[in-house]
Amino acid sequence: MTHELKKIITGYEQAAQSGIKTVLATVVALDGSSYRRPGVQMLVLENGTMVGAVSGGCVEKEVFRQAETVFKTTNPKMITYDGRYRLGCEGILYILLEPLQLESKVIKALKTAFQKRQSFQMASYYEQAEGESVHFGSILTIDGQTYPVNTFFQLDTKKPVFEQEFSPCYSLIIIGAEHDAVQLAAMASQTGWDVTVVVNPREEKTLSYFIGASKLVASDGDGLDLPIDAQTAVVVMTHSYAKDLKYLLGLKKYQPGYLGLLGPARRREQLFNELLALDSDIAYEFIENINGPAGLDIGAETSQEIAIAILAEIIALRNQKTVNSLKNKEGKIHA
Repeated sequence: MTHELKKIITGYEQAAQSGIKTVLATVVALDGSSYRRPGVQMLVLENGTMVGAVSGGCVEKEVFRQAETVFKTTNPKMITYDGRYRLGCEGILYILLEPLQLESKVIKALKTAFQKRQSFQMASYYEQAEGESVHFGSILTIDGQTYPVNTFFQLDTKKPVFEQEFSPCYSLIIIGAEHDAVQLAAMASQTGWDVTVVVNPREEKTLSYFIGASKLVASDGDGLDLPIDAQTAVVVMTHSYAKDLKYLLGLKKYQPGYLGLLGPARRREQLFNELLALDSDIAYEFIENINGPAGLDIGAETSQEIAIAILAEIIALRNQKTVNSLKNKEGKIHA
């Protein structure tokens, strides 16, 4: 949910510059089932604008209506939304509404955590009953420092608390500059992932070519220096055997959460053999963890469908789901 909070912070800054009051809505508890789980948040602006959502679209109008008293009084409040009679989700949502009032040092600390890919925590104090109280509210803990979300909050440790951890946004590094890389960048950004594209300097591509990407790196693979961790997926898709080989050699020192390789199995095996011939010390685990051909076996044909197949495989493997990957398919990719 970190990517949603990033959008909320951006929305808050813009509203604050315009003198518009804001309320942070957080789902802190749930009885039964709902479209989204506790922890989901949205920002409500006094002018009626909303950033994010706490449901599939049914609850938001009620949240805005209830937030009107918070705009007027600045008193945090708890509201409930019974979806058993209105949503069909058979659940009761407990939502904390509190004025969002972040000092500049809090925003700076959040942005630093986003940039450095650091985890941070939020603790929200509430009750599973409707009402107002200065003891309802949230506290951020960033790099060991605590910050209240609203200046009116008075901590009462006897209140129930909902705690959540904000992990770094999932990151996707696309190595390649062809049309399918453009589609993959656009779709991945729509999921909230941070997208970086690596291109060969000779390709003369600019960041604007890859809609949704936040960073463009010009590298031919030599001395490849990328911020890769377990929350990072890498997809090599240059459409050039020689370039793929060079980039894979540059990636051997990393352990990404996912490493995908575009192209058929026969080409993959040739690449693996040449990798071992060029560097006999390359770790077997590195080669074993390469998902090639990248994507799920869904019969994808177009660049858009291929992007969907790759994203679906990344999501499934990240969530430890058993899937039908092209990597395990015998024979040709296409029928």
